[in-house]
Amino acid sequence: MKIKKILVSQPKPASDKSPYYDIAEKHNVEIVFRPFIKVEGLSAREFRQSKINLADYTAVIFTARTAVDNFFRLCEEMRVNVPDTMRYFCTTEAIALYLQKYIVYRKRKISFGQTGKLTDPQFLAAVQKNHKEKFLFPVSDVHTDSLQPLIDAKIDFTPAVMYRTVSNDFEEGEPFDYDMLLFFSPAGIDSLLKNFPDFGKEGKQPVAIGTFGTATAQAVKDAGLRLDIEAPTKQTPSMTAALDTFLTENSKKD
Repeated sequence: MKIKKILVSQPKPASDKSPYYDIAEKHNVEIVFRPFIKVEGLSAREFRQSKINLADYTAVIFTARTAVDNFFRLCEEMRVNVPDTMRYFCTTEAIALYLQKYIVYRKRKISFGQTGKLTDPQFLAAVQKNHKEKFLFPVSDVHTDSLQPLIDAKIDFTPAVMYRTVSNDFEEGEPFDYDMLLFFSPAGIDSLLKNFPDFGKEGKQPVAIGTFGTATAQAVKDAGLRLDIEAPTKQTPSMTAALDTFLTENSKKD
């Protein structure tokens, strides 16, 4: 299998030090960053259908910068004043610092975890300490976070869908001349089949497919497609490690 051009279905890395660039140079391949999906915020009219009154809440849980953006956007569109007394609970420090885009950071009550997960002990300790607050939890329509840690913390919280994941459609005439596609969510597989309905039909799969995460791998299998790279594994804990290994092994077959 000749691999010369690879599509990574993620945004282009902010740093030039990404392992993908090292792989491209090492194996003499071209790597293109082109997401198959994109995030779209709900309109104020759509959000109102959830019957959630943003002014009722005294605390917010954030697990992504996208959630931060859409929370403050909807508050502005719905003319809801976010009080200075609002408490913010973030799963990472990076998300907490991102709040500076909307609030005066040093004057607010902000807590954060270390691992990015709702099960993070530091994050949960902060939440439980403030269990009397009324928490809002902005999420995507396809959020995969288990809510059990928050349920076990015995806090009053409401998940609020504020944004959705949609297909980032290929434009007419946009080239699709890749030898390998790398996916990181089942939604990416859905987008592939939406854009190219005949992809993989009748056993004709012209390109290799790699996935990160068990749910994404299962989506490939459910679609009847061939899975060439699966990560993480003990040997290849990251997508870049799996890709490097695959390209090394593949070159030996040429």
